[in-house]
Amino acid sequence: MPSHPLLDTDSIDALEPFLHEVGTVFRAFREQDSGCVSYGVAVGAKRWFVKSAVTSDAAASLRRAAHVHAQVRHPAIVPLERSIALRGGLALVYPWVEGEVLYHPTASRKGGRAAPDSPMARFRRLPVPDILTALERILEAHVTVERAGLVAVDLYDGCMLYDFGNRRMFLCDLDEYRPGPFVLETDRLPGSRRYMAPEEFTKGATIGVRTTVYVLGRALRLLLDAGDEEREWRGSAAQLAVIERATADDPARRFASVEALARAWRAAGLRLG
Repeated sequence: MPSHPLLDTDSIDALEPFLHEVGTVFRAFREQDSGCVSYGVAVGAKRWFVKSAVTSDAAASLRRAAHVHAQVRHPAIVPLERSIALRGGLALVYPWVEGEVLYHPTASRKGGRAAPDSPMARFRRLPVPDILTALERILEAHVTVERAGLVAVDLYDGCMLYDFGNRRMFLCDLDEYRPGPFVLETDRLPGSRRYMAPEEFTKGATIGVRTTVYVLGRALRLLLDAGDEEREWRGSAAQLAVIERATADDPARRFASVEALARAWRAAGLRLG
């Protein structure tokens, strides 16, 4: 069987010339605020997403991502197909998934969630059953993450890729997930303040599954609201009560596991009010 130029490559010197040599680069993401440069590349009839690190911190994140994907497989998580060593860095190869990330900050542009044509605004205008299906996929994926002994770090709407044509949610860029629980040794973890738990800003705090519960609770709250101000809740009172418990400031008051949160969320969806 002939070798595949991406999937059978272990190491190269420079990524972009290599991609132009083996395929057609149809997208380039050069302004990421993560320290990464990514590409959409077609090789034969198949398209791929290739993410490379251009800073030492970004390379560490990609190494973490490789560990995550070695531990976790779920239909909602875009799978890692190959790691390629670069001179001084690393590149990760994923299948290209049709869709749009709900929020796409870059080094030169922030904001934009509320613009009427933004992916987030369009997602929020979907019928509630479609949104609930997307949220269920996020929860199911994180039950699998939990079972693998990993904690969600830097999960936010920039990790959520929605295929509007097929009404399917995917998760990508889970580069900061790590084994837990662990003790925070810096002043804060990476992430979006809109999603982060209080302990993620407290040096010496324990980061564990109840932290993941909080972040998921915030995702439920933000994605089932019609606006960024959290004044246009589209769910039920029972669902809101589940979110309030999941996002309690005191970790001890939250659900003890992602699985418990998921069960409570499903039960709330069966109740009116």
